[in-house]
Amino acid sequence: MNTETAINKTRSFFSNDGLTLAPYYCDYKKSIELYRHDTFSLLPLIPDNSIDLIFTDPPYFLSSGGITCKSGKVASVNKGDWDKTIAIQSVHDFNLRWIIQCQRILKPNGTIWICGTSHNIYSVGLALQYSRFKILNDIVWEKTSPPPNLSCRYFTHAAEHIIWASKNSKSKHIFNYDAMREMAGGKQMKSVWKLPAVSQEEKIHGKHPTQKPIAVVRRAILASSNRGDLVLDPFCGSGTTGVVCKMEGRMFIGIDNVQEYLDISVKRLNRIGVLL
Repeated sequence: MNTETAINKTRSFFSNDGLTLAPYYCDYKKSIELYRHDTFSLLPLIPDNSIDLIFTDPPYFLSSGGITCKSGKVASVNKGDWDKTIAIQSVHDFNLRWIIQCQRILKPNGTIWICGTSHNIYSVGLALQYSRFKILNDIVWEKTSPPPNLSCRYFTHAAEHIIWASKNSKSKHIFNYDAMREMAGGKQMKSVWKLPAVSQEEKIHGKHPTQKPIAVVRRAILASSNRGDLVLDPFCGSGTTGVVCKMEGRMFIGIDNVQEYLDISVKRLNRIGVLL
């Protein structure tokens, strides 16, 4: 499939009653597209069995008015209205709603990666199992320099979870074992990844409160997809998944409804274009 055909196919995913939704940003050469929409309005428009890989970092619903430590100073944990704490049943209904759609649109051998903390990851895991996904691994991302716990009433929060799951129990999922073994210094890669948080270099075009480091996303995408595969991020934020896809030769569709974050994504993607 050539680049032009790939882009045309990507854009047709968001056609409704003969009308094609224009992307907020499009790189025809690299087959990268961003859409400014609510993800629940676009996921139903994507055909069944059409996406190779999904990597996403959905809302954690942890903005409860508490405090944390950032750069050595007291800071609010609040991320924005999209992340406000809501009732646990509402959290689970939200997760189940988008995860069911992801199960439908993944190809038979496709997989999904979902990031989370204790605020949402248990709901995510249950929703995946309810939706007939097969959980392959629970990755623990151990942060090398986590912020201290200011209350001194808990252990320091030094890790986040990333669940990796295949479409169902019959899927023959991609796992690029040799590449992961090489990355791990000639040994089998473990499910605990000790990697630093987002560097200042990755924030030069702006900050997203839950931005993931390129190193974490890149490892997941290289492990479970091949060049030319189509990757979706239904909560793409400041675009790290798209940046990795552009670097590693994957097609990409990103969805977010916050223009500020999409503008950061565009700047990051254009910068990658210059570097490449």
